[in-house]
Amino acid sequence: MMSQPGQASGRAVAFQLVQLSDPHIGATWSDADPVAGLAAAIESVRRLRDRPPDAVLVSGDLTDNAAAAEYERARELLAELEAPVFVLPGNHDDRDGVRRHFDLPGAVGTPVQYAIDLGPLRLVVLDSTRPGADDGELDAGRLEWLDAELRSAPDQVTVLAMHHPPLSSASRAWDKVGLAAADRRALGEVVKRHPQVRRIVAGHMHRTIVAELGGCAVLAVPSTFVQARVNFSTDKIGFVIEPCGYAVHALLDGELASHVQTVD
Repeated sequence: MMSQPGQASGRAVAFQLVQLSDPHIGATWSDADPVAGLAAAIESVRRLRDRPPDAVLVSGDLTDNAAAAEYERARELLAELEAPVFVLPGNHDDRDGVRRHFDLPGAVGTPVQYAIDLGPLRLVVLDSTRPGADDGELDAGRLEWLDAELRSAPDQVTVLAMHHPPLSSASRAWDKVGLAAADRRALGEVVKRHPQVRRIVAGHMHRTIVAELGGCAVLAVPSTFVQARVNFSTDKIGFVIEPCGYAVHALLDGELASHVQTVD
């Protein structure tokens, strides 16, 4: 069971959803150590407050090769947060591997999608992956599922989580492996109908990017592994070893604030 937000020294305590992304456990294509990066981010989260986060979201690419041992290592590390952990697949993951190792609902081979009531906050997970490809997609079936889920709880503050951020990064290299403009527009039409969605959060870009879709803020968060270099004039994605990071989505008195924290 999740910890419920309470009171400390007579002051309200914000409900905190921590978002980690793109740990790429098992990756060998960088001089950075993906296990050490995730471990450092987890330790940073543990130092944020005197109790565990209320919930943890990992927004995809938990592993680099979708190997069973990689998922098990990721799960072991995340258990140190002593909080409910909710995950979704990225383009490096295998849907059924994620589902099996993290006890998620759904039939074999189907998109990993679910909604969780976290008390003051509702988390809706939407699968944006296209198996076998780096870019994402949102077909009619997934958007219909999302629309129905959002209709079922119109008054609850909601965070919509996915792997591919529904934004244009202005980088040709990243936009080639993102979501097509038509899919972004279709998602935006759904979000417009549901103002309880206060934030759309994602990973994939390996850096902090802020945008807007359907009247809702979109936040892509940094990786716990390596970060992408800003470059608007090339078709090649470049990575750089910079401090990893994560986000904390804090809800207090019905207002949602998203903080991006660098790991020292």
